[in-house]
Amino acid sequence: MATPAEMAATMKANLKEKTGKTLAQWLKITRAAGLEKHGRIVKLLKSEHGVTHGFANLIAHETLGGGDASADDLVAAQYAGKKADLRPIYEALVAAAAKLGADVEISPKKTCVSLRRSKQFALIQPSTATRVDVGLNLKGVPAGSRLEASGSFSAMCSHRVRVTSKAEVDAELRGWLKQAYGMA
Repeated sequence: MATPAEMAATMKANLKEKTGKTLAQWLKITRAAGLEKHGRIVKLLKSEHGVTHGFANLIAHETLGGGDASADDLVAAQYAGKKADLRPIYEALVAAAAKLGADVEISPKKTCVSLRRSKQFALIQPSTATRVDVGLNLKGVPAGSRLEASGSFSAMCSHRVRVTSKAEVDAELRGWLKQAYGMA
C-alpha cells in the first residue's frame, strides 16, 4: 500500500494532465490570491478553477508549505500515545479503501482521515484509546446493531461503525465501505 507521501507524489506527477497546470503554475495562482487558510484555498481552487477536492487539498498544502510530510504527520499524531495500538486498524481500513478504485482519495485531517471519491464516502477517526470509528455515507440504508446511525458522531456521515480490533475490518465492514464508495 502506498504511503500518503507516495500518493502525494503520484498526484503531483499527474497534476498537469488532470488539471491543465503544473504545481508551480497553481502555486503562482494561489499565492497571488493571498489566502492564508487551507479551507479558503481549497474553496477557491474548486469553485473558481474546477479543481477536484484531492488536487485542491494537495495544492493548498503546498501553498501553505505543508508539503508531503504533513499528511504523514497528521496520521502519526492521530495514532500517537495511548492511541498507538489502533494504528493497525487504520492501516487495514486504508488498505481496504485503496482496493475500491484508483479514484479513492485518502485525505488526512487533524482528527480524522477522510476517504473521498467525487465526494466523501467515509472517514476514519480514532475516537478513544480503544476504538476507531468509521463514518459512512449510506443514505437510505437502515441502521442495525453494528451499523449505527451516526447521531452526534459526524454530521458528514449517515452511519458509524465502532471498531476495536483489526479483525473487525471484516467482509461486512468492507462491504459497507464498498457500498458507500459506490454511492459517492
